[in-house]
Amino acid sequence: MRSPLLDTSGAVAAQAPDETVAAHYGDPYAEQRALAAGRALVDRSNREVVRISGPDRLSWLNSLSSQKLDTLQPGTPTQALLLDPQGRVEHHLTLVDDGEAVWAHVEPGTSAELVGFLEKMRFMLRVEVADVTSDYAVVSLAPPAPDASAGTPVEGAVAIGGDLLVPRERLGGLPDALGLRPAGLWAYEALRIAAHVPRLGFDTDHKTIPHEVGWIDVAVHLTKGCYRGQETVARVHNLGHPPRRLVFLHLDGSVDELPPHGAPVTLGAGTPAQAEPGAAAEGAVEGAAEGAVEGAVEGAAAPGQIGFVGSSARHYELGPIALAVVKRTVPVDVDLLAGGVAASQEVVVPPDAGRNVTIDPALRRRIR
Repeated sequence: MRSPLLDTSGAVAAQAPDETVAAHYGDPYAEQRALAAGRALVDRSNREVVRISGPDRLSWLNSLSSQKLDTLQPGTPTQALLLDPQGRVEHHLTLVDDGEAVWAHVEPGTSAELVGFLEKMRFMLRVEVADVTSDYAVVSLAPPAPDASAGTPVEGAVAIGGDLLVPRERLGGLPDALGLRPAGLWAYEALRIAAHVPRLGFDTDHKTIPHEVGWIDVAVHLTKGCYRGQETVARVHNLGHPPRRLVFLHLDGSVDELPPHGAPVTLGAGTPAQAEPGAAAEGAVEGAAEGAVEGAVEGAAAPGQIGFVGSSARHYELGPIALAVVKRTVPVDVDLLAGGVAASQEVVVPPDAGRNVTIDPALRRRIR
């Protein structure tokens, strides 16, 4: 649904899958500053909203997702993942329970598949799943951060951390009603990237597992009961390493264009040849179950490709920045090329992520 805020003076539509909201309203850097200072709101009404009600909703979602939800207290925002049997991320949910229902917002174009899956898993439980995207719109009042909290300044809205689910008919007049300037999605994305927050479908692909992009810290509960994909999560966390890792990139500011999503990441000019991980890089999660995630980049046709660019933006203080996913064995101190643009990397997910269990050597000998 096209946002009414696209009719605001100066509004420029974003690119797919965000084309129904504004990328900016004429001054992207000022919009970033205002958002960072809490003086702006971002129209993210292209995101889709799902409501799950019924007395069994929390225990049911707890059994399906990576997050511990059976004890979730009303008003507490959290994140959860739905994984496939090999532990690969299929859905990322930002959610809250209001005491009567769980409200979640998800990426554009994904709610139908999510609702279809949940409906198949209902069985005889007392739960109801509804796509309420046509009734509620997502807006953000704070930059992406785990502890951001917007409260509920709009009657009838649902607060999920720094996000609000507002009745869609109120979206057009919301900036004036709250005394906030509208900031485009470019502003939100720049602050998100600077905060090292991955976005499903941008900084992930169909083979991504939670450890690779840092979701193990915010969207996965490591001691809860079983759920689909848990075996891979547990094996990587305790015994292995993820095959890839998320990195933050400081891009060369002298280049006019940002590297697009999916652009190849290669080793930078002047990097010693021995730094190239080449064929020695792991192709599967160490210690993971048979058939777990491959470590190679899908369709890696570029010579020497070691990863791909996820999201990129121009930050009002940091300049051009990006998130990328690279092979775990790429040294953390080497320069890279992101779509041909020189880049220095900052560690988000360390190369030694995982393998948290230490086995007593004496016990290992007895096992053998």
